[in-house]
Formats: sequence, C-alpha cells, structure tokens
Amino acid sequence: MLKKINGGFTLIELLVVMAIIAVLLTIAAPRYFHSVDKSKEAVLQQNLELTRQAIDKYFSDNGKYPDALDDLVKNKYLRALPYDPIAESNSTWILVSPSSTDKGVLYDIKSGAAGVGINGTEYKDW
Repeated sequence: MLKKINGGFTLIELLVVMAIIAVLLTIAAPRYFHSVDKSKEAVLQQNLELTRQAIDKYFSDNGKYPDALDDLVKNKYLRALPYDPIAESNSTWILVSPSSTDKGVLYDIKSGAAGVGINGTEYKDW
C-alpha cells in the first residue's frame, strides 16, 4: 500500500500568505519612509547648528568671519565639511555674507537642497 505524502503548500495558501504580507507592507512602508525623511532633516538641522557655532567661535577668536567653509576645517573648528543629507552633498551649501565685507565672507550657512521640509518651510530658509 502506498502512502500519500502531503509535504507542500497549495497555491491558495501561498496566495493568502502573500496577500497578508502585502497588506502589512502597505501599512509599514509609509511610516518607514517618513521616519527616514524625518531623520535626514534632524541631521541637517544639527549640522547647520554646529557649523553656525563654529563660525561664531571663529569670529570670536579672529575678529572676522572665515572666507570659506574650508577655513573652519583648516583651523580645526570643524573636523570635516558638514554634510547636507537632503542634498546628499557637502558642496551645495549657500554661504551668507555679513553686511560689512571687511569682517570676512562667511557669516551664515544655509542648505542648498531643493524642496520643503516636514514643517512646511523650504530647506534654503533653515
């Protein structure tokens, strides 16, 4: 007498499992991508804040603002050029000059990334 071995899954069972996984992914994926965008914005805000503090310290020590971001790195106010995670570059920064050019070139720094943040303001205004 031959025994029937039932060791596999039917097509219907596989389709039901795949449908359940698809429903779970449609719930989880938007939350994941929103959290990635939120973390990039947090890193951008932190990099802007730390770079602005370094600019202020440079001015306090030297009596003038730096001529470029590289001056902050050369004089060891920063370890490396700040990275803009939204623009995915460290060379897209918008440099703001002071009102008086005899005090240096780099008064403030803004993001060069295009788009609007979660809070509704443009990245270039941060």
